[in-house]
Amino acid sequence: MKVIIIDDDPLVAQALKTILQADPEVSVDAVGNDGDVALFLYQKYHPDILLMDIRMKNVTGLSAGERVLALYPDARILFLTTFADDDYIIKALRMGAKGYLLKQKFESIVPSLKAVMAGQNVFGEDIIARLPHFIENKPRETMNLSSLGVTVKELSILALIADGCSNREIADQQYISEGTVRNAISVLLEKLHLKSRTQLAIFYLKNVID
Repeated sequence: MKVIIIDDDPLVAQALKTILQADPEVSVDAVGNDGDVALFLYQKYHPDILLMDIRMKNVTGLSAGERVLALYPDARILFLTTFADDDYIIKALRMGAKGYLLKQKFESIVPSLKAVMAGQNVFGEDIIARLPHFIENKPRETMNLSSLGVTVKELSILALIADGCSNREIADQQYISEGTVRNAISVLLEKLHLKSRTQLAIFYLKNVID
């Protein structure tokens, strides 16, 4: 797996390189210290994953990520930052980043890279826990999912999943059985080509709410 690291702290960037290359499956092809070099390095090396900080001096990781994805829509970008800022997280999700991790969780970086390579989206536990907070008081059903075969009832269940409700709580609010909820979740996963409840919540955040 080829990785490029972009972090404005040279010491952190070198530490990340050391951590990553301790795994024989990972090679770090290049290191940059500002978002303005991200696109250049991506074009030069075509890495499997771009591991990037968010707050940097000249060009932020978010701006750099948008530049890369504009030219390479299939690029895998994993943000690694010290800031669990709501606006950052939502923007990262909506631009199509494959993950958002906090730097305090260094031990999770290599497993997260491997998960991204396996086709998963990776968001740290601290980030997942904030998903319900992001969608409080947001308008519902702002995207028409009928083209994907999602019914109004299923969209309501999807919204409740994103709110962090359990199957029991969804059943109570929708006046249906827990078995019906489980079946609906299975159907949603199939229709949206997703693999987990967490991915359903992320899908809703990225595609449905304003």
